[in-house]
Amino acid sequence: MIAEMQCVVLDCPDPTALATFYQSLTGGEVNRPDRRWTTDARWATLHTATGSVLAFQRAEGFRPPQWPDPDRPQQLHLDFAVADLDRAHGEVLALGATLLDESRAADGWRVYADPAGHPFCLVCD
Repeated sequence: MIAEMQCVVLDCPDPTALATFYQSLTGGEVNRPDRRWTTDARWATLHTATGSVLAFQRAEGFRPPQWPDPDRPQQLHLDFAVADLDRAHGEVLALGATLLDESRAADGWRVYADPAGHPFCLVCD
């Protein structure tokens, strides 16, 4: 092993707002003091309840992905395991997510966009 993944960083227009969205989804603490990062108006972190870290950096002129448009590809996406797909569906919509594709709901997953436009999936665990 050469390295250990430290965090996943998402570009966005409002780092704290997006960190708060994901905090509502995964639990954890936004901008917890951590010697590895400085948080400010351009940078926010989320230490999730399971111990992983997501980071969010302000990107001026941010253009969100347009799933599934190859001219503006998703570039990366996050998968979140849920016990009840239908219940989680309503909860993430209430948080500000947008449903992008439910054609595979019978297979146990749906595709959403977070408030900044990044695709993510809810996958029935």
